[in-house]
Amino acid sequence: MALTAPKTRTARARGSSRPLSRAGAYFLLALGALLTLAPFYFMFVFATHDRSAIFSASPPLWFGSNLETNYNNLLERVPFWGALWNSLYLAVMSTGTTLFFCSLAGFAFAMYDFKGREFLFGIVVATLLIPTALNIVPFALIMQALGWIDTPRALWIPGMASAFGIFLMRQYIGSAIPRELLEAGRIDGATEFGIYRRIILPLCGPALGTLGLVTFIGSWNSFVGPLIIFRSTETFTAPLLLRSLQAVANTDWGALMVGVVMTVVPLLIIFAFASRQLIEGLTSGSLKG
Repeated sequence: MALTAPKTRTARARGSSRPLSRAGAYFLLALGALLTLAPFYFMFVFATHDRSAIFSASPPLWFGSNLETNYNNLLERVPFWGALWNSLYLAVMSTGTTLFFCSLAGFAFAMYDFKGREFLFGIVVATLLIPTALNIVPFALIMQALGWIDTPRALWIPGMASAFGIFLMRQYIGSAIPRELLEAGRIDGATEFGIYRRIILPLCGPALGTLGLVTFIGSWNSFVGPLIIFRSTETFTAPLLLRSLQAVANTDWGALMVGVVMTVVPLLIIFAFASRQLIEGLTSGSLKG
C-alpha cells in the first residue's frame, strides 16, 4: 500500500492539471480567433464612417451612419459593379477550366501506364519550385506577342492546367479510387472519357471542392496578374480598382472600405458553405462508400 500511494497522488495531480491545461488551450484558441476576426470587424465598422472619424484620435469601435454616403461616393469615383463582374467572370472561368483540365490530367497520371509517365509528372511537380516573380516578365512578353493585353483570357487560359491542381488530383485519384472500377467500366462498354465522366468525377467530390475553392479565391484576389495585363478601367478587377482609389493624400477611406466589404463578403459566404468540403479534400485518403 505504501508503494502505491505516491502513484495515486501523481495520478490525482495529473487529473487536476488537465482542466487547467484545457482552459489554457481554450483561452489561446479564443485569443487567436479574436485576433483573426478583429480586422474583419473593423473593416465593417470603418465602412460606416467617414474619413475624419476613421483617423480620429479615438477610432470608432461601433457602426456609424455614413454607409450610404460612402457607397454613393464609391460609385461616383469608380465603376465598381463592372469591376466586381470582371472579378466574378475571371474567377468562374479560371475555376471551371482548372477543374476540368487538372482532373483530366490527374486521372491520366494516376490510372494509365504509359512511357515517360513519371518523368512527365516530375516535370509538372518541378514547376512548383519556380518562384512566381521569375514568370512575370516572360508572361507579359508572351501575352503581348499574342495580342492578349487588356483581355481576361490572358489570365485564365494560361492557368487552366496548373501544376498544383494536377498534383492534387493525381494524388487523390491514385489513393482513393481503385483501378478495378475502370476495368468494370470497360467491361460495361464505357469509353475512356465516359469512365472519367461517370466514374472518376463523381468520386472526386472532396478533391474537386478543395481545388475549386482554392482556385476561385486565388483568382478573385489576384492582383499582380491583372496589374500586368489590364490597361483600361473598364477591364479592371475589384482588387485592382480598389487600389486605384488610394491616392497619395485625401483618400476616401470610407468609400474604399465599402468596396473592400463588398469584395470580401462573397468570399466569406463561399468559404462558410465550402469549408467542410475543403477539410474533407485535404484529409481524405481512401474511397468512401
